[in-house]
Amino acid sequence: MTPPADQLSPGPETIRVVLADDHPVVRAGLAALLTSLPGIDVVGVAKTGREAVREVLTTRPDVAVLDLQMPDLDGFAATRELVRSAPEVAVLVLTMFEDDDSVFAAMRAGARGYLVKGAEQEEIARAIRAVAAGEAIFGPGIARRVLGFFSAPPPTADPFPELTTREREILNLLAAGLSNPAIATRLDLAPKTVANNVSAIFTKLGIADRATAIIQARNAGLGTDHP
Repeated sequence: MTPPADQLSPGPETIRVVLADDHPVVRAGLAALLTSLPGIDVVGVAKTGREAVREVLTTRPDVAVLDLQMPDLDGFAATRELVRSAPEVAVLVLTMFEDDDSVFAAMRAGARGYLVKGAEQEEIARAIRAVAAGEAIFGPGIARRVLGFFSAPPPTADPFPELTTREREILNLLAAGLSNPAIATRLDLAPKTVANNVSAIFTKLGIADRATAIIQARNAGLGTDHP
């Protein structure tokens, strides 16, 4: 005999979702939207980050959809707590914040997806299904910035970390071909101060003469921004 409809459990392909947002209208609208989507079952709602963690630990959904700005426990902290206590639950951030700091902080906390509020219904459904399947997904604008961040060349390391700021400044002018008196004039220093700094540079770099200092500095890219 077929059980009553209200006793039927969701099908094997149904994705169980907990959603958390501190705005009642947004929360109700999002719950209604997700409930209307085929294959998605909203098993819990929360208005604070702490409530979201409790709902997830109680219902063990497939996906937790979290806002970032919530009372009691913000979305970043809630994400970290869920990654620690319920690592099998995928966190999808749905928020109004799209600045780089928020995006990367959410990623570091363990979020698998990041959407900005105002995303189309199809985009939200696709994101929920993607993170439930173990994928990472970001809204179009967010994705471009994430890719740009990881494709950017790494910052150039300081080639002479042992030098002080003043010594590096003087070495830069040495590499540009300036004499000690010219460096003293340029930096408004006493000639003896420049000479002392040059001697310190030679000692720290383990070199014996000006020519070697200039070669090393130019090889490191110094001396190119001064006449």
